[in-house]
Amino acid sequence: MLIASCASHPQGEFIRYYEAKTDKPYDDVLAELEVAIAEHNFRITGHSRVGKVIRDRGTPDFPDYDTIQFCNLTHAKTLLQMSPHAVRHMPCNVVVYQFEGKTIIKTHLMPTDTQHQELNAFSEKMNEMLMKIVDFAAEQ
Repeated sequence: MLIASCASHPQGEFIRYYEAKTDKPYDDVLAELEVAIAEHNFRITGHSRVGKVIRDRGTPDFPDYDTIQFCNLTHAKTLLQMSPHAVRHMPCNVVVYQFEGKTIIKTHLMPTDTQHQELNAFSEKMNEMLMKIVDFAAEQ
């Protein structure tokens, strides 16, 4: 059983994920993510190298797992002015890991099915950027 999130979502909202797979080397994908995030005018606010830390703590064969968080304060302000509850979607997040010989890049998308039409339109624009970031990192 796969649990997509530990937090509950307000009724009517469905959180989708966007994923791309690539044969590119893992470190190249991480470097491309940094470039794509910056090109979309976001700032990286955190980078958790979970796999590396677990290896450093005594499990030498543990695979790579990375989580990169990023934000744009202009977008954050717009989002929070529309709905203070939307803070649960911040910061944006991309995960990278290897599975079955592929490097996987995945991000959660913002819900576009709320009862707040302006928020839905904003979320659609954000989702387009998030998908472009993932796609750029995956491109050969």
